[in-house]
Amino acid sequence: MTAYFIQAFIYLSAAVIAVPLAKRLGLGSVLGYLIAGVVIGPIAGLVGSETSTLQHFAEFGVVMMLFLVGLELEPRMLWNMRHKLIGLGGLQVGLSTIVVMGIAFAFGFNWSIALTVGMVFSLSSTAIVLQTFNEKNLTKTEGGKNAFSVLLFQDIAVIPMLALIPLLALPELIEKAQSAAATAAQKHEEISLVAGLPGWAYGIVVLLAIAIVVVGGHYLSRPLFRYVASSKLREIFTAAALMLVIGIAALMSLVGLSPALGTFLAGVVLANSEFRHELESVIEPFKGLLLGLFFITVGAGINFEVLASNAGPVMAMTLGVIFIKAMVLLLLAMIFKIKNSDRWLFALSLAQAGEFGFVLLSYTVQNHVIPVDLAQILSLVVAISMFLTPGLFILFDKVILPRYEQTENTREPDVIDEKGTVIIAGVGRFGQIVNRLLVTNGFKTVVLDHEAQQVENLRKINTKSFYGDATQPDLLHTAGIAEAKMLVIAIDNPDRAVELTEYIKHTYPNVIVLARAFDRSSLYRLRKAGADFMVSETFHSALQLGKHALTKLGVHPFKAEQQRAIFFETEMAHKDTLYESWKMFAEDDKHLVHYRDMFMQLEETLSAAMKDERYRSFSKMERGWTPPPKENHTVFSKSEADEA
Repeated sequence: MTAYFIQAFIYLSAAVIAVPLAKRLGLGSVLGYLIAGVVIGPIAGLVGSETSTLQHFAEFGVVMMLFLVGLELEPRMLWNMRHKLIGLGGLQVGLSTIVVMGIAFAFGFNWSIALTVGMVFSLSSTAIVLQTFNEKNLTKTEGGKNAFSVLLFQDIAVIPMLALIPLLALPELIEKAQSAAATAAQKHEEISLVAGLPGWAYGIVVLLAIAIVVVGGHYLSRPLFRYVASSKLREIFTAAALMLVIGIAALMSLVGLSPALGTFLAGVVLANSEFRHELESVIEPFKGLLLGLFFITVGAGINFEVLASNAGPVMAMTLGVIFIKAMVLLLLAMIFKIKNSDRWLFALSLAQAGEFGFVLLSYTVQNHVIPVDLAQILSLVVAISMFLTPGLFILFDKVILPRYEQTENTREPDVIDEKGTVIIAGVGRFGQIVNRLLVTNGFKTVVLDHEAQQVENLRKINTKSFYGDATQPDLLHTAGIAEAKMLVIAIDNPDRAVELTEYIKHTYPNVIVLARAFDRSSLYRLRKAGADFMVSETFHSALQLGKHALTKLGVHPFKAEQQRAIFFETEMAHKDTLYESWKMFAEDDKHLVHYRDMFMQLEETLSAAMKDERYRSFSKMERGWTPPPKENHTVFSKSEADEA
């Protein structure tokens, strides 16, 4: 027992240290688990032969992952994505498999091994790619959306691959395994419902098992979960969810089918269930831990002796796989008209092999399709290609993306043929509102923006705007800054906003500068640069939303407005003090504590002001304010709000 505790501590410690560190370095959690395994396995030698045993247990994380993938696949969503799923995803998997298979076949591999290698390398890392997209806010880009479609198809394609692999078993490997299996059978008898059945009976049993999953999942799971949920015991719901997944996996194993196939099917059946989100939240932690354990065991199982003796071929295969997949993806990007930098994002993000490659390789060894020594080399190729993925994203960020941005913005600035009272620098979501308010009140504005697409979008809605960098003195001069009364700075870059403010106040001191600030620090920097009026882009909207939050929680609208006004008044009363403290801190880091104390003092003052005003019937700021009808606002009683 003590040995188990020590091993568990080693595995968990490695994960706790390596995964957060890998995420901080932008490598992703999967690589963190792999590195943890490499450190405690081949490098430190803290774990040993139990790794292979643990890997079989940890593979259940893959079964759970496919159950969750199935839960995400609502039939309507699949139908809406059918073109990209089947076209883009299907062609990517198909072409990559064929190309890799052809190369492997040319090197003399058996066709079944070549096909298996093609399938293994056709898959990409869902975990690394989606996590990187989220961290870099690339999910909503055209490249990100198309990559997600391909990843979704790959996740689905794993199911038929798992079903196909046993059919590719090599007779010589089966023969070798039979002797070992016979020895094992003496110690452990495998339970099976289909052993010894004729072919027709085997088919009926398999169809019956699938029918049980589909029909039972549709008609019996809901009453079961309603019954369990009525107990209001979360641990029982967790037990029921695990019972469902483990039960389906066991049923599939009993009839000789893939447990992953069964749980995936169950997930699709339950995708429209009202318990879907609860099931996801319950299964997710188990899936995460087991998958993490699976990747640690993969890292711990990497044979460095094999890597050292085959370093050249392994690296050549790794770079070859990345190159072939990138070329296939670029071709598909051109066919499906994915343009500009999104084309490269799509190609580079999916060029690596993925975690399902480990699963398929493990499965191929179990089913006597690929010999163990070849599987070890292929596992190294999969792992190293995943290790290189952050480098591909760095290549995209540092080399490819800047070139496209430069190309998009290398056109000559527009010829500005008019002048206005107000010049607006930047017409994104903030500047557009300012411009509309001024124009609808009869003021003439000159609108500048350095995003060509943004300018084109405004022109489509008949808003005259000019392409050009508003921080360039020549452009400002052409726009008539010398005759303008006001400059509104609404550009996205805080540093350039400060530089522009300094330039205007130095060169055209009579021009009034109004600036949008991102946060408190940005606001102070603009004030120091000489801006006449600054506003934090979120301050007023956040106050307004906060007031509505109070109202919806049962506070009377009058009282909510009163508290909002007190908050605003208190902030304004202390803005000069905080600014002076910030200036001291900006000039000398020693004053950081003083600035922090001032900010905390503001919070205490704010809290006291809220309590003081509670006992006043009116204050100056509410005079003239007419509260809306009470029945339109009170939604919850206080007790209901507390429960919510």
